[in-house]
Amino acid sequence: MTNANNNRRLIVLSGLSGSGKTVALHSLEDLNYYCIDNLPAGLLDELARQVHDPQRYAGIAAGIDIRNPKVDLERLPQLLAGLREDGWDCLVLFLTSNETALIRRYSETRRRHPLSQDPGVGLAEAIESERLQLSPIGDIADLTIDTSELNVHQLRRRIWEQCATGSEQVALLVKSFAYKRGLPRDLDYCFDTRCLPNPHWVEPLRAYSGLQAPVRDWLNEQPAALQLVNDIHQFLAKWLVQFEPDQRSYVTIGVGCTGGKHRSVFVAERLAELLRTAGQSVHTYHRELT
Repeated sequence: MTNANNNRRLIVLSGLSGSGKTVALHSLEDLNYYCIDNLPAGLLDELARQVHDPQRYAGIAAGIDIRNPKVDLERLPQLLAGLREDGWDCLVLFLTSNETALIRRYSETRRRHPLSQDPGVGLAEAIESERLQLSPIGDIADLTIDTSELNVHQLRRRIWEQCATGSEQVALLVKSFAYKRGLPRDLDYCFDTRCLPNPHWVEPLRAYSGLQAPVRDWLNEQPAALQLVNDIHQFLAKWLVQFEPDQRSYVTIGVGCTGGKHRSVFVAERLAELLRTAGQSVHTYHRELT
């Protein structure tokens, strides 16, 4: 695992084609690493200099695969040694898999192996050739993961366990909407505010939205509205943490009312305020006001 106290982290991700490198790289991206795939190994130094920004990123992750020139693959240990001397916390992560699993995956996806482009080179031969050519990286790997028996979710979990810095949290999107226009399709949780008093039926408030003071002030005087916000917040405070073991990078929370203009907007905003106060990363989106 990388040193969580070092803000100069570089993960070199390599491995056999079909072993799950794309899944692993996406997982690192969700961990707030700056990720780049198929990097020429000779550019590692330049990448580290150009991208290093500990205020924005947890670190840098570079995918280096068989498409690199052989000489660059052989020079990788030397390049990493130089970066470590410069103070970089380097982790070489290598993904492998057995031949049976790789052949099955290529059969399912119907993609071509990068070394099977030449006539007469079969898939099994291409896999073995790649395994041999990538051995300089495999030999220096700090962590090798055999994905033969792993599904994408299990691999994602392994990446998070090994590479998380400890500062990650689930990003939350609180989305208000109108039931009369249908539920958004991307919700993880959905809460109904149609039980609350409706500002729509208060003539002076009808033209305003839940973002504006007249409606906010009116709903703030409704005990049921405050109680509902509090109940939803307590529910989420208890259960959102259950998403963390599944490595969810974001959760969408829906808040609906009839027209999507007053009650749902008010509750969504109040809920977002409470969640931010508790240290959560929260964004709001009001579908019917856009």
